[in-house]
Amino acid sequence: MNLNTDKKILIVGLGLIGGSYAQALSSKGYTVCAIDISQDSLDYALQKNWITQGSTQPEQGFISQFDIVIFGLYPHDLIDWVESYSKYLKRGALLTDVTGVKGSVVYRVQEILGDDVEFIGAHPMAGSEFSGVKNSRMEIFQNANYIVTPTEKNTQYAIDICKELGQILGFKTITVLSPEQHDEMIAFLSQLTHCIAITLMTCRDTECMTDYSGDSFRDLTRIAKINDEMWSELFLLNKDDLLKQMKLFEQAFSKLYSYIENDNREEIRKIMRYSTSQRELFDKTREK
Repeated sequence: MNLNTDKKILIVGLGLIGGSYAQALSSKGYTVCAIDISQDSLDYALQKNWITQGSTQPEQGFISQFDIVIFGLYPHDLIDWVESYSKYLKRGALLTDVTGVKGSVVYRVQEILGDDVEFIGAHPMAGSEFSGVKNSRMEIFQNANYIVTPTEKNTQYAIDICKELGQILGFKTITVLSPEQHDEMIAFLSQLTHCIAITLMTCRDTECMTDYSGDSFRDLTRIAKINDEMWSELFLLNKDDLLKQMKLFEQAFSKLYSYIENDNREEIRKIMRYSTSQRELFDKTREK
């Protein structure tokens, strides 16, 4: 085990994911502290004993004591923070993050940092339609996926530590992808699904639909209750990959539209049978 409990961990940004990290890591015996612009968020985490110390100010004396730094920030805030305060980091510190895009973040952060600290990207594929530290809970990591996104600048030690962090947090599946592979997959599996949910919720008046809807509409639109500040940034930072996946969906939807328009029941059924088999395969894979 490389990530011993004597390693001191700093979480920068106590939102839903940062707070859930703090809860999970402190429950495993790690010393966890935090920086956040909200004193209320820090006070909440202190009351829950998820952190032992918190600060609203990124001061050198505070930052320099930590072995592991985890950024729970929006991409632009992460880059700004590294540009401004990385000079305060402890020599040999390992940095990682939770952001939902990698190509536009990882390389830039690694470019800024000197040789005495190392940054390796990670993406916990977990979340909620609710935000903020008060909605944090470490259970969201159970049965969830965790992606490590190293570059050629990363050491094997950093990759191993980052994977071990995912194990300690309780993720079921831990995989390694390049930042480019990650962004392509996330464009389809996460960003496109949010685009679909948003469109379903806004393409017509839904004011009275609660009186008529069933589980299908509720399930499909759960993620339409969305953090617009964060997701709009993620969409635009991953614009090229997302537009490709939206075009792919548009083409498949248009094909189904034409089959329905032309009363082509056999082709409709063929698509449905294929959809069923794909979902069954997905479920079996998830159960392993």
